Amino acid sequence: VAAFLVGLVHEMADFEDGGEEVASLQAPVVEAPELPEIKLFGKWSLDDVQLSDMSLQDYIAVKKYYAKYLPHSSGRYAAKRFRKAQCPIVERLTNSLMMHGRNNGKKLLAVRIVKHSFEIIHLLTGENPVQVVVNAIINSGPREDSTRIGRAGTVRRQAVDVSPLRRVNQAIWLLTTGAREAAFRNIKTIAECLADELINAAKVLLTAMQSRRKMNLNVLPSPTVK
Repeated sequence: VAAFLVGLVHEMADFEDGGEEVASLQAPVVEAPELPEIKLFGKWSLDDVQLSDMSLQDYIAVKKYYAKYLPHSSGRYAAKRFRKAQCPIVERLTNSLMMHGRNNGKKLLAVRIVKHSFEIIHLLTGENPVQVVVNAIINSGPREDSTRIGRAGTVRRQAVDVSPLRRVNQAIWLLTTGAREAAFRNIKTIAECLADELINAAKVLLTAMQSRRKMNLNVLPSPTVK
């Protein structure tokens, strides 16, 4: 019995030594490969885009998780309040081009217009078109507005600050509406007009639409309206 126990101990020791050898011979852990850089339309980098306005950083979705190859993610951004802030900013610009009933649903046409506009912007400025769009939105959004205070009989206008999300919403609306009106009865295409609008807004050159908006803010009605 004693000899059997001694032999069993030796076998267990040999088994442990063999296990250590097997563990040492295992292949090294392979790290997961890095994800490829996502470029809009396969061409424009999104990682280099800078947001100069700190207050709008949470409302202009352009980097990291919001990077897309196309401005057509089919997301349910209208299902919940404020969820549209998570929609990629170029897709919001694309969606805004589909305003007015006859343009509703023509998403592929709007995507093609934005793609052509980006090519024109790059030819004219030599910059990343996504950066031009971000700068245009930052510059176009109004910082101050007026609201109506009072009951039906007597109404007065009160100056108020504009929230960051509304600044982005207003900027997108002004840019696309200005481009749409400029292209109407004009030899220029909508893509060319949108490119001009974005470039001028990025350079803080007031276009017709933005100057009209600024004039409406400056020339407010009298404090009390009966």
